[in-house]
Amino acid sequence: MNKTVLIIDDDDMLRKTLANGLRNEGFNVITAESAEHALQVKTRISVDAIVLDRMMTGMDGLSFLKQIRNSGDATPVIMLTAMTGAENAIDGLSGGADDYLSKPFQLKELVLRLHNIIRKNVTATESKMPDGLIFLDNEFFINSAGSSSSKLLALSGEEKKLLINLTSPVGNISPASPMVAKRLRNKLNSVLSNIDIITIRGQGYKLITNDT
Repeated sequence: MNKTVLIIDDDDMLRKTLANGLRNEGFNVITAESAEHALQVKTRISVDAIVLDRMMTGMDGLSFLKQIRNSGDATPVIMLTAMTGAENAIDGLSGGADDYLSKPFQLKELVLRLHNIIRKNVTATESKMPDGLIFLDNEFFINSAGSSSSKLLALSGEEKKLLINLTSPVGNISPASPMVAKRLRNKLNSVLSNIDIITIRGQGYKLITNDT
């Protein structure tokens, strides 16, 4: 399944050029012309990676990155910048970026870096999944004890986003509406007895296992 990338950049020309280039490389692409727009997009759509410009009008890229990381969102991010100097790369990486790419750059290099951070994220997520829960191709599957096959766990977009946040890795605390958390808890409890979702007062929700 093709991976979905969100490009956030207020430069119309660069945003469109990157979108066309990544689509030609087999990615599904969503674009946002500002960090504020991107925050709205992320409430509706789960993506596999984000290409984020650092310097933008309105909310800058680093502020956007810190905001989503503080909310428990672990989506891999490549930060783009025209700023030079090691201190700028350090700021981006310490702010939660998975990689940092200085302008100008070649599309091929961006593609390679995207594949790298997406692969690392999938590996990390799969390796920390509770028994019976599998994350593959941006979908969750249930593999019950004694079963020889896996079954797709039917989730809404909001439920999937919450479960991704709660399992990247297990132990993350993520905000969500009480209704979404309740629906997800009920769906998980109906198929797996070893995991549950608990409320962390004032912070959000946390997935726990029998071993937690």
